[in-house]
Amino acid sequence: MAAKTATTTTAMSKEDAKHLDLNGNVFELPTFTMKEIHDAIPAHCFKPSIPRSMAYVVRDYCYWAVLVYAAVTYIPQLPSPYLRFLGWSAYGFAAGCVFTGIWILAHECGHGAFSKNKMLNYTMGLIMHSFLLVPFHSWRLSHSQHHKATGNLDRDTAFVPHKRQDWLESNFGRKARENMVEFAELAEDSPIAALWHDFVHQLLGWPGYLLFNLTGQKYDGAKGMKVSHFYFGEDSVFYKKNELPLIILSDIGVAVMCGLLYIAGQTFGSFNVIMLWGVPWLWVNNWIVAITFLQHTDGSMPHYDNSTWNFARGATATIDRDLGFLDWHLFHDIIGTHVCHHLISTIPFYHAGEASIHIKRVMGPHYKADLETPFWTAFFKNQRACKFVEETEGQEGTGVYMFRNLFNREGESQPQNLAGIDRSAKGKVVDVTEGLKAATATATAMSMASARHQDARRRLSQSAQLSAKLPLLAEP
Repeated sequence: MAAKTATTTTAMSKEDAKHLDLNGNVFELPTFTMKEIHDAIPAHCFKPSIPRSMAYVVRDYCYWAVLVYAAVTYIPQLPSPYLRFLGWSAYGFAAGCVFTGIWILAHECGHGAFSKNKMLNYTMGLIMHSFLLVPFHSWRLSHSQHHKATGNLDRDTAFVPHKRQDWLESNFGRKARENMVEFAELAEDSPIAALWHDFVHQLLGWPGYLLFNLTGQKYDGAKGMKVSHFYFGEDSVFYKKNELPLIILSDIGVAVMCGLLYIAGQTFGSFNVIMLWGVPWLWVNNWIVAITFLQHTDGSMPHYDNSTWNFARGATATIDRDLGFLDWHLFHDIIGTHVCHHLISTIPFYHAGEASIHIKRVMGPHYKADLETPFWTAFFKNQRACKFVEETEGQEGTGVYMFRNLFNREGESQPQNLAGIDRSAKGKVVDVTEGLKAATATATAMSMASARHQDARRRLSQSAQLSAKLPLLAEP
């Protein structure tokens, strides 16, 4: 009789099993519609302003001009090589942040959020992205596919996580042994190994994506030039035949910029070009990879296969974070309003904050934000914890995948909780459905509190700009 009862309890628990994220929180599938999202946003939020958008372009290039003038005028006069090193380092960081803002303005052009004029969008996007050696149309077309299939393991094009077995084979080969995996855990905790991994990831990840489709979708084993954003052959995995002229135009834009850099090096000296443009460009690589990684990687983040994915679910498989002044002033709020951006990418960034407030009311607990964890703390934490995705035990075949890792990193739910049941009581099976309901209520309350905190933070940010007399570039 006891055995029969235990079997029945196990079956019920299996039926009542919930999707659990990496932290053991219950994940419920979003059910709102895109029409509800659109209807909640004020009409003016959809309207870009050409004068306002252009003003931000002028502002950012003026920032760079001021930094260049200050660097070439004052840094050489510093009496110590150590001070000059610090001066150039400070310039590189500041100019790199400005360059990243320029990259983001070109990103606005690619989405049609810069203006309603397609030719203006394409012209400004080509100029600004070529300045940073990005093939504008090549990126624009593949990035569009990312937005159309965000969170879809079969179709997304950027930061597509491995499933468990694929991750094991990718990192340890098809004949991975237990001792190899254990050694990998020890090596991963080594400061030298972690530093080297992050160095390669941050500085080479973005060029690697453009050149070799690193972290992108796998296309039936296609390799080499076929997966390059610079390739304009008809067998490209990214582009249609009628799009190839735009790829060639993008390559020409990058080639022209390379030529201008060479001429500048011959005229002003290679050292000056490297310090004034090259080092900031490396900072752009760092920021683009870090920002994109954290927008799509978190222990609470779901991924889907084709059977469960829809646009609304995929678009909300992203998270807002907080980077303070760097984000809301120099990075044009791309970090703090990314959920809104994925839901409706044609909303200009200067309206995204207001639109986000209305979107949250529709999304409720499905809106994700982590405004408490410092940006780089979140980066390193998720680098270590979010290794691959798999379905929750008891939810196999549902098409919902959550981040996992092999080593039960801090914050990850214990294995016995992945099925929604507790097997720790000396082999007994205990139904914890009530506990899961409580966890759902707690997660909902925390999400709403986080949303209120972000609203307050955004208002404070604008107040801070006003008190500091920084340009807000109000609507003309």
